[in-house]
Amino acid sequence: MIWVLGLSIVFLTALGAPIFVALLSGAALVLLLFPGPPLIALQQTIFGGLDAYALLAVPFFVFAGELMAASGIADRLIRLVSALFGRVPGSLGIAALGGSTLIGTICGSSAAAVAAVGRNMYPRLLEGGYGTRRAAGLITSAGAIDIVIPPSIAMILYGASAEQSIPKLFIAGIVPGLLIALLMGLFISASAWLSRLPRDARFSARQMIQALRAASAALTMPVFVLSGIYMGLFSPTEAGGFACAYSAMLGLLVYRTMRLADVLAAAARAAMLTARIMVVVAAASVISWVLTVEGIPQALIAGVTAAGLSPLGFLLTVNALLLAIGCFLDPTSAILVLAPLLVPIAVALGIDPIHFGVVMTVNLAIGMFTPPFGLNIFVAQSVLGVRAGEIYRGVLPFIVVQLVALALITLLPALSLWLVQTMS
Repeated sequence: MIWVLGLSIVFLTALGAPIFVALLSGAALVLLLFPGPPLIALQQTIFGGLDAYALLAVPFFVFAGELMAASGIADRLIRLVSALFGRVPGSLGIAALGGSTLIGTICGSSAAAVAAVGRNMYPRLLEGGYGTRRAAGLITSAGAIDIVIPPSIAMILYGASAEQSIPKLFIAGIVPGLLIALLMGLFISASAWLSRLPRDARFSARQMIQALRAASAALTMPVFVLSGIYMGLFSPTEAGGFACAYSAMLGLLVYRTMRLADVLAAAARAAMLTARIMVVVAAASVISWVLTVEGIPQALIAGVTAAGLSPLGFLLTVNALLLAIGCFLDPTSAILVLAPLLVPIAVALGIDPIHFGVVMTVNLAIGMFTPPFGLNIFVAQSVLGVRAGEIYRGVLPFIVVQLVALALITLLPALSLWLVQTMS
């Protein structure tokens, strides 16, 4: 049965079928060919998979990301980071990285960060001597931080599918996300110094103060959102609603860069993106249900136990698996399909499910800019107008940097769990 399910999904995906079509078709084929639950259970499971309160946070944060882009919040954040690091070697590259990280603290969307930072920083990076390959690779890889740093849509989906605390997952993602940003920043600065790239001579204290003043209202949003979640003032879903209202208020009343028509257009784009996410959620829930009914998770746990695989051996195996899968599947699909299978094994081996969620998310974040099918590569290609081959070569050094971060996060669970334990 498992071979029919797996081969049908792989075959349909290779033919170019949307992932949700491949998942649903594979599940339906299994129910038709093998004795078990009736086919009508397919429909019931599709709707049941969407009946999770945690999933309500997804459309809110997606909408907040669209409003952020439309209101110019992203541009203000990028200018602030650029002013802060004006005289540091690689200042322009660090500005792109820092802007992407700050955008991630608002919307948790990697694609949105690549698009916003790419439009704003790519021409400046070219003027600063970075070259097409290096600039495109930097922008493409920096956006991956946004699904690790909270609030992360990927963490929300992992929490819903693995039945884990989303606030704890958000807290656990802070240090790993900052670690990735730190290692990338050090690499950008060192490579710029070795290449003797010119520093941004436009830095001044006056410009920094002006940029800070312009971005101050935007900077308060992630503070309100994350502190409200961690202090128990509101749930992640309510935090997403607050982020939407705050972004709209900034665009309409404070910055005055949006009209009501722009808000409605952002809502329409968010609705389309949310629909694409939710249809994958529904399809993945069917696969998880079929596998559970057939006892696949229990069989995998028994197999891993019989093989005598250590927790570290399991984590390294999972890293290799997820890095390969992340090249072909987006994080949403991969998390929803694999988390119900892998989390019980991790728990059985004594691995903390919160730490495992961070490891899983970081792996899939790297997959977002790994050739040949990383999602960020296609977004960057569209926004920057750069050939895929140039982007492939540009991201290679950053893959190595983030693999180093992944190794540290995997081997040192305290990087993910220390803050969780401190704030509990």
